[in-house]
Amino acid sequence: MNKYFISGISLLVIAICLLPIVGVIAAAALGTLETLSQLADTVLWRYTWTTLILVVLVASGSMVIGTLTAWLIATSEFAGRRFFEIALVVPLAFPAYVLAYAYTDILDHPGIVQSSLRNLMGWGPRDYWFPEIRSLGGAALMLTLVLYPYVYLLARSSFRMQAATPFYAARSLGSSPTNAFLRVSLPIARPAIAGGSLLVIMETIADFGTVAHFSVQTYATGIYTSWFGMADRGAAAQLAVGLLAFALLVALLEYINRGTARYAMKGCQETFARFSLSRRKALAAQIICAFPVLLGVIIPTVTLITMGLKSEQNIFSSRYLHFIQNSLTLASIAALVTVAAAIMIGTFNRVASNKLSLASLFIGRLGYAVPGGVIAVGLLVPFAGFDNWLDARMEGLFGISTGLLISGSIWLLIGAYMIRFLAAAIGAYDSGLSSVTPNIDAAARVLGRTAWGTVRDIHLPVLRPSILTALLIVFVDTVKELPATLILRPFNYDTLAVQAFRLASDERLEGAAVPSLIIAAIGLVPVILLCFQIRDNGSNKS
Repeated sequence: MNKYFISGISLLVIAICLLPIVGVIAAAALGTLETLSQLADTVLWRYTWTTLILVVLVASGSMVIGTLTAWLIATSEFAGRRFFEIALVVPLAFPAYVLAYAYTDILDHPGIVQSSLRNLMGWGPRDYWFPEIRSLGGAALMLTLVLYPYVYLLARSSFRMQAATPFYAARSLGSSPTNAFLRVSLPIARPAIAGGSLLVIMETIADFGTVAHFSVQTYATGIYTSWFGMADRGAAAQLAVGLLAFALLVALLEYINRGTARYAMKGCQETFARFSLSRRKALAAQIICAFPVLLGVIIPTVTLITMGLKSEQNIFSSRYLHFIQNSLTLASIAALVTVAAAIMIGTFNRVASNKLSLASLFIGRLGYAVPGGVIAVGLLVPFAGFDNWLDARMEGLFGISTGLLISGSIWLLIGAYMIRFLAAAIGAYDSGLSSVTPNIDAAARVLGRTAWGTVRDIHLPVLRPSILTALLIVFVDTVKELPATLILRPFNYDTLAVQAFRLASDERLEGAAVPSLIIAAIGLVPVILLCFQIRDNGSNKS
């Protein structure tokens, strides 16, 4: 397997990644202007405004929670810090729609909170006001509680890498710890915070399950409604183009931010010794760190377990075992295919190291910014057209009906997963590959190794932990993915995510708790792995 073969496979993967973008633009162009005019007169501006407000609320909340907790964990010493250092990452295991199901059961009109208030105060249904969980604000809260760890992880790493000298200099000049943080440490960490916030924005615009459950009209729900509710593919494609434009803008901002980010490294300077907080300040720090853990982990977990115990759903029934089997099968195949594609693209960039290989890396990372619904529409339109054309030709020439060879199989769904999560696999593989110096590759080539022989005999054994991490990340993300699965899954091929969404759509929230718990349990696997890495690498005692 020479470098030309590696280049060819990498370019094929990149072509597949570009296909949904080209497909959705072509499908939108084929739609009538009448459809676009109707969208503009009815829902387009509402979708735009709602999506923008949701993005602003979630990004702002995530930045505040993630940055503040990261600063406390990185620079302060208080009881429970080691616990919160890990617990603040755990919400990543929960899809936002799972939290939405749990909090709807708690806070909705028949829920335990409002029922208890009515019983305690003797109120009637219209005698009091209570915040509506099924709202734009409720959706923003659910997304914030599961996405702030992106900001927390990057900000915490940035604070730990900072040299302590500028902060201590500001303190010696009379600044309080708060002012020194705001005027010195926070600006230095701004690239990391911005990077985490852009990841949060990408996830927010891609979310479907939460906004659909709360009946919040965003581009993501509009695509699904146009496709299934109104059977209007042109409208769905035109809405997908609008969402795609926003996603590509965010991806470009993330790329620019990552390319220009600079950090104040400790080097040989004084390390950041943690502050010993007074009892009152330590209590405040504990409350600040406990708040997102309580709302994002403890309450949803207890609620889902309680709901699941009251549910009629039987996890050991043949039907549920079928859901689990489908989810694990799709996730396993998608993980293997995606990581193999990431290895090819990473190797292509290593071997060629030219503008084409750099463009391949950028395009491969682009899928993370493209919502699953957009990828699904962009893939289904051309492949469904090809299947129908092939079926008509075979029927006319040979009297044979081929049916839906591609669009009716799981392989189109696997392709959507690969496009969606290739960025995560490339990131994990590329970060490990940076530890293998080019001199090692040069020595292997001098000793007669081909490009693939170098990868097989040197890179893969050395990068086994990074490859395992990439496999786990893609596996879990595939299990949680909802919009692409809903649109592209073969007939009667349901997964845990689809089952949870279906039960929640029927207002059977207790039943939806069962598959939601399984999804969350699977999601804990990479989070636990990440927690061990944080604990091993993040210790810094004063």
